[in-house]
Amino acid sequence: MKKSFTMSPPHLVHVDSPGPAVETALSCNLFPIVLSAPAVAMITSIGLLFNVCNKYVQCINLFVQCVKCYLKIYLTNIRLHMYNPIERMNTHRIHRVAKLTGLSKDVIRVWERRFGLLKPTRGTNRYRNYSDEDVVLLRYLKEQLDAGGSIGELSKLGREELLARARASAPRVSFIDNTFGRLLRELLGSLDPFDRVTFEKRLNGAVAVVPFEEALHGILLPLQERVGELWHEGRVNVALEHYVTKQIQQKIFSAMNQLPVAEFGARVVVACPPDEEHDVAALTVAYRCRIRGCRVYYLGANVPIASLANLCGNVKPDLTIISFPLELLQKKATELVQALTREVAPTSHLAVGGHGALAMRELFERAHIEILEDFTELDHKLDRLTRQSSSRR
Repeated sequence: MKKSFTMSPPHLVHVDSPGPAVETALSCNLFPIVLSAPAVAMITSIGLLFNVCNKYVQCINLFVQCVKCYLKIYLTNIRLHMYNPIERMNTHRIHRVAKLTGLSKDVIRVWERRFGLLKPTRGTNRYRNYSDEDVVLLRYLKEQLDAGGSIGELSKLGREELLARARASAPRVSFIDNTFGRLLRELLGSLDPFDRVTFEKRLNGAVAVVPFEEALHGILLPLQERVGELWHEGRVNVALEHYVTKQIQQKIFSAMNQLPVAEFGARVVVACPPDEEHDVAALTVAYRCRIRGCRVYYLGANVPIASLANLCGNVKPDLTIISFPLELLQKKATELVQALTREVAPTSHLAVGGHGALAMRELFERAHIEILEDFTELDHKLDRLTRQSSSRR
C-alpha cells in the first residue's frame, strides 16, 4: 500500500528540517495535494542542497572580502616602499646593526629614542629595519666617541649633517680592511683553477651580509681592478675577465633595480665614450647618483657623441658624466674633447672621471670640462646638485 501525505493545508506536512526552499514551495501551493515518500525525500534533499549552496556562497563572499583587505594593505606597503626616499636596497635587523657597528643593541635603542638620529622602518613582521645610512651614521658616531666626542654634542648637528660628515671623512676605499682583503684573495684563488661554484657562493654571500655601498667599494670594485691587472699581465684570459665583469655588473644592476624610481631631483646622464667597453666605473657612478635621489639616464658603454648630444638635447640634464677608465691616444682624445665641447656642452654641464680622465687632465682643463678626482668629489657635486634642485621646486 502506497504511503501518502496530505498537503492541505501545507503546515500539516511533517518533514525534519525541510529548509527554506521546501517551505517556500509548500506555502505557494506548488505541489500536488498528495506526495509520495520518495517525492518528499527528494524535496527535502533539494532543500538541504539549497542550504549548503547558500553557505558556500557566504564563504566565497567572505574569502573575497579577505582578499580585498589583503590587497589593500599590500598595495599600501608597496607605495610606501616606492616613494620613501630614505629606504635603501639593504635593511638590517638590530642584531645585524650591532655587529656591523660595534655598538650594543641597548645603546642603539637609546640613541634612537633619545636623539631621533635613526630612521628605522617597520617590516611586515613589525620588527625594526635599519637602512645602510643608519649603519654609516652609527659607525661615524662610534668613531667620534672613541676619539673623545660627546653623543649629546654630536646629536645637535642633526642626521643630515652627520651623514655628510661621515661621507666626507671616510672615503669608501677605507672599507678594504683585513676581512675584505682575505675575501678578495679567496675569490681570486677560485679563478685559478676556475671554480665557478666556490666563486659565486663566496661573492654572493659576502655581498648579501654587508651594506651594498660597503660591498661595492670594498669587494666589487677592488675585484674588478685586480682581475683587470691580471688580464694585462696575461695571467687570466679575456673570457674569464668578462665572466667576473658580468658578475659585478649583475650585482650593481640588481642593487639599482631595488631603489625607488626618482620622479624629482637633478637629471644626470652617465655614459662611456665611443669605443670604451669597460663600464663598471660608469655603472658605479650611476648607482651613486641613484641613491642620492637623482633622475639618472644610464647609457652604458661605447656611446657615440652624436647620440649622446641628441639625448642631452631632449632631456636637458643638469650634469653629464663621462667615464674614462683608460687614457686615449693624443689625436683621438683631442677630437673627442672637441666633439664634446661642440655638441654636448651647449645643453649640459660636463664632467669626466676615471684613471683615463686624470691622465688627460690638461686636455680637459683647457676645454673647461670639470674633472672629478674621486668618488668623494662626485658625492659633493651630487649633494650640491640635489640642494639646487630642491630649491627650485
